[in-house]
Amino acid sequence: MRIVIAGGHGQIALRLERLLSARGDEVAGIIRSAEQGDDLRAAGAEPVLLDLESASVEEVAALLQGADAAVFAAGAGPGSGTARKETVDKGAAVLFADAAVRADVRRFVVVSSMGADPAHRGDGVFDVYLRAKGEADAYVTRQNALDWTVLRPGSLTDAPGTGLVRLEAHTGRGAVTRDDVAAVLAELVDTSATAGLTLELIGGSTPVSVAVKSVAGN
Repeated sequence: MRIVIAGGHGQIALRLERLLSARGDEVAGIIRSAEQGDDLRAAGAEPVLLDLESASVEEVAALLQGADAAVFAAGAGPGSGTARKETVDKGAAVLFADAAVRADVRRFVVVSSMGADPAHRGDGVFDVYLRAKGEADAYVTRQNALDWTVLRPGSLTDAPGTGLVRLEAHTGRGAVTRDDVAAVLAELVDTSATAGLTLELIGGSTPVSVAVKSVAGN
């Protein structure tokens, strides 16, 4: 498969790129800074330089031409203010979805957040983040031209992955390693039977492949 990842230098994205390239997929990661390119190459991915906050739908669609799947893993990051939650966590996700539709890339996986909700209240940075992610998810899930899956991990840790997770429509709060999030994403990209599902993810006791097959109805 050819897979294009928005937010290609993110902590989860780099892990995902390593997994996908190791299994033989062709991976491209969209980055904002040329200095990030070496990290992507080391992960086995092709770096593609483009700023999703200023790019047009046509520019992004051109990058997506011929791809088998698109993964939105971009985020403004914990140090950013409310404005960039709107332009990256929401705006870039909407742009990426529109570009995937235009490029006829049906498989579309979103890395969201547990608690994402377009009706979330509050004016704090994290409140705005959850609302922006919720609005982005709502937009993606309205796109009939996409075979979308939305993944909402719990609180993220850098502990080594266990390969054991809990993946359900509603898991309740919990933590999950970035390694395990990447492993689940790699399976989801390949499992179009999860299209139309919004899934929460925390650490658990079920092997990743079994968890994905279970929610896919296999």
